[in-house]
This record gives sequence, structure tokens and C-alpha cells, in this order.
Amino acid sequence: QVHLVESGGGLVQAGGSLRLSCAASGRTFSSYDMGWFRQAPGKERESVAAISWRGISTYYADSVKGRFTISRDSAKSTVYLQMNSLKPEDTAVYYCAIRIGGTTYERKNFGSWGQGTQVTVSS
Repeated sequence: QVHLVESGGGLVQAGGSLRLSCAASGRTFSSYDMGWFRQAPGKERESVAAISWRGISTYYADSVKGRFTISRDSAKSTVYLQMNSLKPEDTAVYYCAIRIGGTTYERKNFGSWGQGTQVTVSS
């Protein structure tokens, strides 16, 4: 079992930046593809970005391409999400998770969810 803890959220003005961290403990972190998701009030949880277990391949939702960067540090068992040029529509609770199956970036293929970290972008 992998235990995930997100941090780094906060309140930022539009155009600002935040870096989210997801610290993992438990089973071998480096064996898993990792993903960041977000959920805004009244909306479904959606995939934001993902990174392969070796950090070679990455995926980004169209809405964040060119603004967000996912990375991982296996020595620290941590995955990061650098968020630049933030927009009010990025406001959500952000979660990290490990891939538990499948090849797509749907929520059903990820598990061991952390508790989430709130990101609020003011206009």
C-alpha cells in the first residue's frame, strides 16, 4: 500500500505560480506511474497531468499544457506539479494518485488517493 500526502496549495492571484508536492510512503514509489487530478466544486474529478514510473513520459490535459509541469524525485519519493500562469478556472482541490491499472488517464485507473490540497486562484 502506498500512502500519499499532498501539500503546497494556497491562495494566489491570477497569473501567479504554485508548486504542489506529493510525498509517498509505503511500497516502492519508483515502481508506479503517478498522476495529479483536480476536483472543483460540483464537478467531476479530472486528470491534470501524469508521469511514468521512470519519469520519461508525461501527459497533460489540454487545459494545462504549456502552464503546468509534472516531475518526480524518486530519491525523495515525491512527485511535483509546478503550476504557472494560473487562472481562476484552475481553482480546485488537487489530488495525487498512483496508477493501479489501464493505460488511459481516467480516474478509474488511479488509486491510493491523498487527502488533497486546495488551490484557489483569484481574479
